[in-house]
Amino acid sequence: MPAKSKAQQQAAGAALAAKRGETKVSDLQGASKEMYDSMSEKELDEMASTKRKGKPEHVDKD
Repeated sequence: MPAKSKAQQQAAGAALAAKRGETKVSDLQGASKEMYDSMSEKELDEMASTKRKGKPEHVDKD
């Protein structure tokens, strides 16, 4: 599942780093903490590796 915005891609990257033990889980907040709890490492990797070109900074929730 590709990221829909730059912010979502960055949050996924932060959550992925915590899953891999590269950063502390306690450092996560907001969306990245929710992603850490609810997504697998594979899902986070797919979202974090999305290309940023052409993506908006943020996307409104529907």
